[in-house]
Amino acid sequence: MSSTLPHDDDVDPRAWSGVHRGPLREGEWVRLVDAKGRKHNICLEAGKTFHTNRGGMSHDDLIGREEGFTVVSTSGGEYLVFRPLLSEFVVSMPRGAAVVYPKDAAQIVAMADIFPGADVVEAGVGSGALTCSLLRAVGPFGRVTSYERREEFADVARKNVTQFFGAPDGETHPAWSLRLGDLAEELPTTGERYDRVILDMLAPWECLDATADALRPGGIVCAYVATTTQLSRFMETVRLHGGFTEPQAWESLVRDWHVEGLAVRPGHKMIGHTAFLVTARRMAPGQKAPLKRRRPAPGAYGPDYTGPRAEEVAEEITEPTGVAEGIGDGRSAAVTGEPETA
Repeated sequence: MSSTLPHDDDVDPRAWSGVHRGPLREGEWVRLVDAKGRKHNICLEAGKTFHTNRGGMSHDDLIGREEGFTVVSTSGGEYLVFRPLLSEFVVSMPRGAAVVYPKDAAQIVAMADIFPGADVVEAGVGSGALTCSLLRAVGPFGRVTSYERREEFADVARKNVTQFFGAPDGETHPAWSLRLGDLAEELPTTGERYDRVILDMLAPWECLDATADALRPGGIVCAYVATTTQLSRFMETVRLHGGFTEPQAWESLVRDWHVEGLAVRPGHKMIGHTAFLVTARRMAPGQKAPLKRRRPAPGAYGPDYTGPRAEEVAEEITEPTGVAEGIGDGRSAAVTGEPETA
């Protein structure tokens, strides 16, 4: 199928990709990296000079050149010059709140199946890192609606998103709407429907009812939580709600490798735990997923557990497990709370 888009040197601006091709232009951001890996992001302006601890360099020496070259400062420092990738931009952007790291943003886009043209709502815009990935995925014909309760975070996110997509005169991405307020309170009043809901907040379970009402059947809710207690409470709340499939939880760990000839070993640095991700799909109205017949681990819902508990789980843990552990009726002491006997 032939394309109707023009094929010039630059990426078609109607794509709103945040990416440019061809010679560097005034007003673009570039990333300078020195021999020690130190990074600087600068906006090119004719007649300006960028100063470092290794001397200065004129912006005019960068403007008009194809990216991927080395520039030498007045004191002999060498710097690589490239346009920043999205994954590089988000880890160096000004922050109001912690950013969603690229490894997690990539998982969200893939596992929540964010597609071109999708209607997506996110709660907790933070500094706008995940918002950039969502906008890149839905494209100009999709919709990303971001809710943020703190105005100072919303201001930072607005500046970062506008900077990355290079909108002229402060124009925002046409698919993006940033709303100040609490999703749990505001979303039900709009009557709007969405394909995906992303919850990046301290208590995502508080938004589950609003999420269920706004999600189209087959839609996906994805929660981004930092701690095991948040993870447990959100998953149990999803199960108790009954309008979703069994939630799935995971985390991703990224480790680089050192490779020089035969010296091949894991690197000394790795991006370990950043957050847990949970996804579940919305059932059609009035429909419930088949009950997952699982036998809880001993102690899983014992006397110390105070979180949400589905009725079937409450029933299961009062029934004999069939595992002999020295108790006459076969129940585990960890489940019943009874003292173990010799």
